[in-house]
Amino acid sequence: MQKLKYFYLLILLNFSFLIYNAAFAQDSSRLRISLLTCTPGDELYSTFGHSAFRVIDSNSVTDIVYNYGTFNFDDDGFYLKFVRGKLLYYVSTEYFSDFKDLYQSTNRGITEQALNLSGQEKINIRNFLNENLKEENKFYKYDFFFDNCTTRLRDILKKQHDSTFTQTLVMPAGSRFRQAIHQYLNMNQKYWSKLGIDILLGAPCDAVMTNEQMDFLPDNLMKSLDSSKHHDILSSQKLYNLPITENNKISFTPFIVFTLLLIFIILISLTKNKFAQAFLQGFDGLLFFITGVLGCILIFMWTGTDHQMCKNNFNLIWAWPTHIIIAFFVSSKKEWVKKYFKFTTVALMAVLISWFFLPQQMNNGLLPVVLLLIYRSAKKSLPT
Repeated sequence: MQKLKYFYLLILLNFSFLIYNAAFAQDSSRLRISLLTCTPGDELYSTFGHSAFRVIDSNSVTDIVYNYGTFNFDDDGFYLKFVRGKLLYYVSTEYFSDFKDLYQSTNRGITEQALNLSGQEKINIRNFLNENLKEENKFYKYDFFFDNCTTRLRDILKKQHDSTFTQTLVMPAGSRFRQAIHQYLNMNQKYWSKLGIDILLGAPCDAVMTNEQMDFLPDNLMKSLDSSKHHDILSSQKLYNLPITENNKISFTPFIVFTLLLIFIILISLTKNKFAQAFLQGFDGLLFFITGVLGCILIFMWTGTDHQMCKNNFNLIWAWPTHIIIAFFVSSKKEWVKKYFKFTTVALMAVLISWFFLPQQMNNGLLPVVLLLIYRSAKKSLPT
């Protein structure tokens, strides 16, 4: 009986060995490639999360992270290149232990998805990544929506791996680019950043995304792989969980701040105090000057940069560049000045009526600003 047990055990061990050899024969690369998805950070540039590839090579006993989200602050003309959409990002590598320590130190979670790839696919991806590391290949012109640290990984997988994960719907059908970024800005209570982004991004940002375009966000690429019909991942695990925190911070949103400003200006304008009137003259000049400067910036972002999403910006229907000139004539009693302000009043009232019907989603925090421009323009157009 004892001998029979040993016999069955020997058969079981041989069978296991055969299975192991068969699996090893199918994948002799001895590589493990996974997608790392990091949660959003506190800084604006990290609000939308991050993606990277992790490659473990059992042959060379290495554990390397390939990161396409690297840029150089010391680059000549860094800020000008960033504003004009000409800043070059590049792929870099670091040890996984260093990568993990950095994200843990900044309190950002990490999810790892081991990719279900054949041995040859792993070799191809590793070779492609190493080829990209070469000085002549590593740089690329960054585009937040269409060519970023996440879309680069999506495109590598799409090219090197036979799968349909990019056809997976990870957001409601009909979702737009602006809606996709709004959910992160709202979640992190970055309402002032949201205002600035909504002012700079034009009508193209309100285009409906395809399923593949949704994967420009790290979380969406992770969800695409999770829900793929071809089982593109072998396993998924949290490498670092965020501690549960409650955010009870009261935010003074742009809408609240600008509404209070509007009420304050209306109350001051009702007084006949000389100091109040002098204050209003200075305020009007500043209000129209800043609005005009903003209009000039929007034209520059539309025509002088490579940012596709800054074109066709409907914020120009209330932020007129000509306000820069009129700002120096707010105290003038000339007829052409009064006509300018009368036209501004009527035109901005039309803007207000059409606010929710424009091809571009406007930030509602700007409504009090438009009302303020209407109010002060109407005051300036009245005969003295």
